[in-house]
Amino acid sequence: MKFAFIPVQERGQVDRLLEELAVRLMAEGAKLAGVVQINAEREGARHCDMLVQVLPQGPQFDISQKLGNGSRGCRLDVSALEQAVASVQAFLDQNPDIDLLIINKFGKHEAFGRGFRDLIAEILSRDVPVLLGVNPMNRPAFDEFAGGTAVELDANEAAIYQWCRDNSLLPAQ
Repeated sequence: MKFAFIPVQERGQVDRLLEELAVRLMAEGAKLAGVVQINAEREGARHCDMLVQVLPQGPQFDISQKLGNGSRGCRLDVSALEQAVASVQAFLDQNPDIDLLIINKFGKHEAFGRGFRDLIAEILSRDVPVLLGVNPMNRPAFDEFAGGTAVELDANEAAIYQWCRDNSLLPAQ
């Protein structure tokens, strides 16, 4: 199984790495599917807006609720996330032959069995590589889901890129 994850260590780090990686791989001719997260600062707001871009050229979804600067609860807009999942699934239904699935994060929603969880399992069952981020809070649920099959990668652009080259069907350089 070709399954790797990057542990989230600082806010936005893995999001930036995965977005830059996706751009690079697509420029090299890779057939990607999934989502990358783009964090957009909003003037006067304590929290950024969390946007997910459906790969390769799909729509963008704002998956963050605007709860105000004093909020402490989960800001995930579950409906928007599920729309993003449906968009990725629709793309895969039309384009089943991909080189790599990138998912910005195995998050709280996936930890509870929803979100991208079933799609990740489906793609892995096709022997297509999957790369995603995992934050510390959801790591136990991810470890249970992965069952020891996922490789932990350092948050290092070169190492992540090399894993993709070594474990996917990417066109030769």
